[in-house]
Amino acid sequence: MDFNMKKLASDAGIFFTRAVQFTEEKFGQAEKTELDAHFENLLTRADSTKNWTEKILRQTEVLLQPNPSARVEEFLYEKLDRKVPSRVTNGELLAQYMAEAASELGPTTPYGKTLIKVAEAEKRLGAAERDFIHTASINFLTPLRNFLEGDWKTISKERRLLQNRRLDLDACKARLKKAKAAEAKATLWNDEVDKAEQELRVAQTEFDRQAEVTRLLLEGISSTHVNHLRCLHEFVESQTTYYAQCYRHMLDLQKQLGSSQGAIFPGTFVGTAEPASPPLSSTSPTTAAATMPVGPSAAGLAPPGEAALHLEEVTPPASGTRKARVLYDYEAADSSELALLADELITVYSLPGMDPDWLIGERGNKKGKVPVTYLELLS
Repeated sequence: MDFNMKKLASDAGIFFTRAVQFTEEKFGQAEKTELDAHFENLLTRADSTKNWTEKILRQTEVLLQPNPSARVEEFLYEKLDRKVPSRVTNGELLAQYMAEAASELGPTTPYGKTLIKVAEAEKRLGAAERDFIHTASINFLTPLRNFLEGDWKTISKERRLLQNRRLDLDACKARLKKAKAAEAKATLWNDEVDKAEQELRVAQTEFDRQAEVTRLLLEGISSTHVNHLRCLHEFVESQTTYYAQCYRHMLDLQKQLGSSQGAIFPGTFVGTAEPASPPLSSTSPTTAAATMPVGPSAAGLAPPGEAALHLEEVTPPASGTRKARVLYDYEAADSSELALLADELITVYSLPGMDPDWLIGERGNKKGKVPVTYLELLS
């Protein structure tokens, strides 16, 4: 019991000494041991890493789950170490509504048949989204959380210990300075000076040891950056795969709707050919998303008069022709279209009354309609 009381009194004394030293430093009444420039740079880099990791983590969570209530629910399940219940994605819910609408409005009607086709595509999109969220959570979010909840807490703990060791060191320096000042006035303080010097040596040793431990942890931030870089590459890869799947599903849907549209509205021209996708490895996800071709116009329909276009009678205008570079392979749907190969150069021009999503393309002695979305017009 006496031992515990003495320990509590000792701890209280140390805390009070640190508080006094800290307060006097703030008011400029006490000297402060400064860390070297390299150590300060390590501290700054560690703080920046922690702050930006938190921001990236939070915004990625918003990207993967825009619903704040759902994010709170997932957070609570995670803290309780329980499995998060499976949640229907928005695409899957839309697919369910469309399928139910088709069943009630008539699955054999043109509208009902189209609802069913779109519902199946939305269901596949929802499944792709679910896979992307799962993969991104494991490969990207989990490592970021592990850093903040593991490594960073260890670094913060050691930094607090270093701060305490520094306060103890500076307090010992202050006591030694006072003892020496008193010694100059009275020889009776020799023992106090010896005691203060001994305490200073011990405090210096503890401070140096703690500074080395903290420095090693701070230098480990470089390894953290390497790990986060690898995770970032995996995140981009999963996101690229997700958008590529969405693109493929929508192309398939467009092709299905194009064929059924032609049956419903005979005599119209429908651009439903499927281009070859650009290689994912040679195009950044941002560029691919921005330039990924979709079918000409929402419905892919050309004006009725254009369907009967006789290519042999088409002549280029005296002015207004341009060169264009083909972005993606394109397979002609019929004899009125011109097949394209990626990276080739063709001459293009428009005719009065043409659908703005299409141009006339010429390559040598061949000509035909080409979709604008597959071209890069050159000046």
